[in-house]
Amino acid sequence: MDFSPEHNFRTHLPLEDSNVANHLFRVGNDILKNPALINAQWDNAGKLLDEDIWSFCELQHKVLKCIYLLQSQGIGKGMRTLLLVRPGQELIVICFALFRLGAVPIVIDPGMGLSKFKRAVAHSKPEALVGISKAILISKLFKQSFRTIKHRILVNESKFLSELDLQKHDTISEIEPTQNDDLAAILFTSGSTGPPKGVCYEHGMFNAQIELLKTRFDIRPGEIDLPMLPLFALFNPAMGMTTVIPEINPSRPATVNPAKIVAAIERYQVTNTFGSPVLWRIIGDYCQEHSRTLASLKRILVAGAAAPTSLYRQYETLLPNGQIFSPYGATECLPVSVIEGQLVLDETARMSDAGKGICVGTPVDGVQVRIIKDSDNATIDDLPQGEIGEILVHGPSVTKQYDALHDATQASKIQMGSDTWHRMGDMGYLDDSGRLWFCGRKVERVYVGSETLYTECVEGVFNRFHRIKRSALIQYKGSAALVIEPVSWGSLRHVALRRKFVQEMRTFFEEQSIDLPVDNIFFIQAMPVDVRHNAKIHRLTLAKRFANRNAYKLQVV
Repeated sequence: MDFSPEHNFRTHLPLEDSNVANHLFRVGNDILKNPALINAQWDNAGKLLDEDIWSFCELQHKVLKCIYLLQSQGIGKGMRTLLLVRPGQELIVICFALFRLGAVPIVIDPGMGLSKFKRAVAHSKPEALVGISKAILISKLFKQSFRTIKHRILVNESKFLSELDLQKHDTISEIEPTQNDDLAAILFTSGSTGPPKGVCYEHGMFNAQIELLKTRFDIRPGEIDLPMLPLFALFNPAMGMTTVIPEINPSRPATVNPAKIVAAIERYQVTNTFGSPVLWRIIGDYCQEHSRTLASLKRILVAGAAAPTSLYRQYETLLPNGQIFSPYGATECLPVSVIEGQLVLDETARMSDAGKGICVGTPVDGVQVRIIKDSDNATIDDLPQGEIGEILVHGPSVTKQYDALHDATQASKIQMGSDTWHRMGDMGYLDDSGRLWFCGRKVERVYVGSETLYTECVEGVFNRFHRIKRSALIQYKGSAALVIEPVSWGSLRHVALRRKFVQEMRTFFEEQSIDLPVDNIFFIQAMPVDVRHNAKIHRLTLAKRFANRNAYKLQVV
C-alpha cells in the first residue's frame, strides 16, 4: 500500500470530522520534514549516548501502520482499550492510532498501587489491552479485574516499532467519522484525595484544550517541547511542536537526573517544557550549582501543585529569555487559569505570605469561573467578591461526567441548560481584578471550633520561616496541627534539636508580631506525595499518621 499523504489521508481518513488525531495529519507541508519525536539516551553526566529522530511525515506513516495493525487485531470505533506502555514513541504512535480509529484509550497510572489499579481496570471494563509483556502477564494473573478483555496486543519494547515497519499493509478499512461528542479517552485522576476516577473526554474537549493552550501561550508550529508528564506529549504533534522525550520515571518523577534534562534542553534548543514544582526545584538547583542557564526556553509551565515563591525567584536568573507560567486546572478541566511568574514576584507573593492563599491567575479565554457557597447540594449560590467558597468552572474543555460513576458525577457537575459546570473540589475566591485565588482542597479544610482554616492560607504564612522546606496543615484532636518538612532533616534528628527549632520559629513570628492559628507542631523527614507529580501532599494521610501522637507546642500568643 502506498503510504503517501495524497493517497491515504484523503482516501481512508475522514479529515473533515472532529477526531483529535486529525491535527497530526493536517500539519502544514512546511513542517512535514521537521523533527516530530526525538528519543535520546544520556549517561549520568548528561553526555549523549544515542538518539532516534522521526520527522512529522515519518510519525504520520508510523501511525497509519499502527492503525492497520490495530484493525487487524479487531480494534475499532468505540472499543475501550487499556493502554499500558511506557512513555515514549510507542505511547504516542499507539495513542494517535487509537484516536483515529475512534477507539477509546483508557489511561491509568500504574504507580497508584496494585489494589487501586486493579479496581480502576475492573471499573472501566476494557475490551482490549495494548501493553508491554508485564502488563499482559498481570492481566492473566488477575483475571477477575481483567475479565472483560477479549483482545490482547503485545508491545514488545525492543521490537514493536521495527516490526511495525515490516508490516504488510494491503489495505486500511474505511474509518467511521468522529463527532465532537464521541468519547475519545478515559483518563484516571491521581486519587490524591479520594479514589481514582475515570474522566470521560470527548474529541471536542481535546480539540478545545489544544486551541486554549495554543492561544494562551502563543505556541507556534516549529517549537520544541520537553514534556515531563507523559500525557502532555500527546498535544505536541497536534500543535506542530517537536517532542523531546525526557529520560524520567513517570512513577517516580522526583528521582530525575537533572543533568540529562538540562543536556536535552541545550542540545535540542527546547523552547517549551512542563513539569511539577519538585522537578523544577531539582533542575534549578543543578543549574545554579553548575552555573548553567536555560537560554533557549521561552516558557516553563509548572503545575501539579502550587509553585512556591522561592521557585519563581530561583528562575529569574535561570531563564534569561523566558519566564515561568503556572496553569491551574485538574484532570476534569484544563486549563482553567494561568498566572505569570513575574506577577507573583511583583505582587501576589507578599499576599500569599500574609495568608491570602495562592493566586492562580486570570481565567483563560472561554472559561468562566464562579465562587459558590460550600454545600453538598448541586446548586449555584454565588458568594460576594473576596469571600472564600468552592470554585466552579465552565468552558469548552470541561468534562461532563465520570465513567460509570453516577453519584460522583451528580456531586461534581451542575447542569444549567446545555452547559455543564464542574465543581473543582477546591476552595478559593475572586479578587477585585478578576484573578482567582486557591486556598486549598475542600476535603483538607481544618476546623477549630467555629473557625475554618484553609491549607494554603496557613501554610503560606509558616513557609516564610527559612528552615521550613514545606508544611502541611492537618486536623488534630479537634484542633489543628502543622506538619513540617525541614530544609535539613539531619539538623532535627534529636528531640533537643527539634525543641530548638520550635523556639527559633516562635521567636521569628513573635518579632514580626504575627498571630498563628496553629499551636501543635510535628516533624517529618519527607512528605507523602502523589505519584503523578511527586508534589501534592497527602494531608489526610498525615492526619491519620499523627492522630495519636504528642505534638510539640508552638505557644505563640
